[in-house]
Amino acid sequence: MEGRKLPGVRVYTDGASRGNPGPAAIGVVVCDEEDRILREHREYLGEATNNEAEYRAILRGLSLAASHTDDRIVVTSDSEVVVRQLTGTYRIREERLAGLADEIRKREGAFRSVEYRHAPRMTGRLARADALANEALDRLGTRKR
Repeated sequence: MEGRKLPGVRVYTDGASRGNPGPAAIGVVVCDEEDRILREHREYLGEATNNEAEYRAILRGLSLAASHTDDRIVVTSDSEVVVRQLTGTYRIREERLAGLADEIRKREGAFRSVEYRHAPRMTGRLARADALANEALDRLGTRKR
């Protein structure tokens, strides 16, 4: 979307790992404020833990959202731990995850505000983000667990 920026977008993310660590992928759905889909993205990551995949999904979601707005972003994830870490409720103890959180903080600077929310995995657009992550894994011949 070139030119006109939206007043805000909603980003739904899911990271999946078959094994922990194991083959991992992400799914991202970017919507306008009325929840109409603007863009979908799926990506295979290689080997990663589930939490790493969740963080990478949020990173990709922020990058994709930047092409639609520089205003308000609401990021919804099914990972309560990651949401609580990014909102400061929980400390980030793992060095790899702290590095990913630092990258997220840098990307947040592209927006007027970023809010993180937790929701159950199979609700609303999160179900689609989950499906996209699993599609990326399935394309590489891994079995669902």
